[in-house]
Amino acid sequence: MGCFMRLTLAEPSYLKESIAIISDLVNEARFKITPNAIELVAMDPANVAMVVFKLLSSSFTEYDVTKDTEIAINLANLKQVLRRASPKDMLTLELEEGRLKIELKSGTTRTFNLPIIDLEDKEQKVPDLKFPVTIKTSSSVLNEAVADVDVVGESVAFIAEPKKFTLHAEGDLNQAKIDIKEDEITKISMDGNEKVKAKYSIEYLKKMINGSKLSGDVTIQFNKDYPLKLEYKTVDKVMLSFILAPRVEND
Repeated sequence: MGCFMRLTLAEPSYLKESIAIISDLVNEARFKITPNAIELVAMDPANVAMVVFKLLSSSFTEYDVTKDTEIAINLANLKQVLRRASPKDMLTLELEEGRLKIELKSGTTRTFNLPIIDLEDKEQKVPDLKFPVTIKTSSSVLNEAVADVDVVGESVAFIAEPKKFTLHAEGDLNQAKIDIKEDEITKISMDGNEKVKAKYSIEYLKKMINGSKLSGDVTIQFNKDYPLKLEYKTVDKVMLSFILAPRVEND
């Protein structure tokens, strides 16, 4: 393979949590490993959601990559191996003869080998999206709101107004409305004063808000009948973001 790669994490949780979250949406994915980061851009099989993941080299205790390399892995398999990593383990990733070698080391040394798979070459490009609305809030505020609308419907309307962000869902008979006012936790910035509204799948949102395991804050961006972007970030460590296609009503 002509590429030397040895990466060690003293704190495996960022990788472990990220892969667990991503594998809920994507079965197989290609990782790009550069001298600065491990990166992944993948679409879910239904082409409704995109995941963008970056684990920065600064979160590793050892990060030795001679040149950019790409490896495709079955994420369910990777998740199962990473699930075996405890917080005390040193986790090392290496490439060996067409396999990804994962070593977990504490009192014992456990080694797992995962096959590198062939993925047809569809390089996923992150779309260049422009958003008139950006809402920054604590992950728990969004998690609670999604849990509330999940009681009622399959899709939820996100509505932004100056100083107010609302989630609204309707079922056959019942409805739920969560008003989130701007305060010291929630910041709402809008290009204009026009109300902006779009609908999204609650099923997908439930998987995406697990990003809260990586960061206490979330950035929410959307536009009228336009994709939603959620971003979870821990400075100098990890970034996980999701892009979700809108639910457009066929009235």
